[in-house]
Amino acid sequence: MTDNILQVKNLTKKIGSKTIVDNVSFAVQKGEIFGLLGPNGAGKTTIIRMIVGLINRTGGKVSINGHDLDTDFNGALNEVGAIVENPEFYGYMSGYKNLIHYKRMSRNEISDEKLKETIELVKLDHAIQQKVKTYSLGMRQRLGVAQAILHSPSLLILDEPTNGLDPSGIREFRDHLRMLANNGVSVLVSSHLLSEMQLMCDRFAIIEKGKLIHIESMSDTTNLEETSAREVTFTVNDCEKAVKIVEQNITESIIKNSEKQFTISIDYQSIAAINKLLVQSDIQVFEISSVKKTLEDRFMEITNSAKEVVKQ
Repeated sequence: MTDNILQVKNLTKKIGSKTIVDNVSFAVQKGEIFGLLGPNGAGKTTIIRMIVGLINRTGGKVSINGHDLDTDFNGALNEVGAIVENPEFYGYMSGYKNLIHYKRMSRNEISDEKLKETIELVKLDHAIQQKVKTYSLGMRQRLGVAQAILHSPSLLILDEPTNGLDPSGIREFRDHLRMLANNGVSVLVSSHLLSEMQLMCDRFAIIEKGKLIHIESMSDTTNLEETSAREVTFTVNDCEKAVKIVEQNITESIIKNSEKQFTISIDYQSIAAINKLLVQSDIQVFEISSVKKTLEDRFMEITNSAKEVVKQ
């Protein structure tokens, strides 16, 4: 049986007559990175704020590692580490002293050894004695993660964690999250940056106008089945001749990209057949590449489909 560290059921938030979050349900499994996707204003941050108790719920239930948020609020939040907005620290103090300050406030007993392990885990040991005001944004984010996981939570919640980071900082941050997940920490992360979420998440949910419209694993999104049609590009020495040969043998439409390339929509099994046909016709095939579907493609497909349903 799968361990669900976070269980959200029928989560709803209304302000007056307006419904901000509408009957949202999902679960986050142990050791997975689960993404909340959607445009700004879709309700992602409101969902996170309700999960960590920063705002009241109109309806619904939240359970964190078996602790009900209504009946065991302190027990539930003790399982959570969160960065809901940009992490804030005392700039005049070192990173180490900031963590010591948090350690003293924690309800859990945190050993010096645990503090040292956490600093090493986020790779800040080289700069932990420096004042935080000298830190780059990426280093501040890592210090924020250190603070969030210092009390050994089972769930880490991050709201738009890569905002303001440069490409190297985003990659570094993504690697840290994967390392935490591999160590058994569950991660709930919200973002509208689809390319980053594709590289980061194991599963994702799409939120649109407060509603959860789809949940899917990232592997199902990016990996095509053998029977599925996919765009395949052939690089050859004579594109015009190659296209004529292929057109004589198949009915699928072909797009000629250049003097050396053409693209065709075919299933996996047909790739070898076309390659064999070209080689037997004295066409030199230099490269065959399949154009994989991206998370952005899938996101647009799902959201456009949802809009069509609403129109009908």
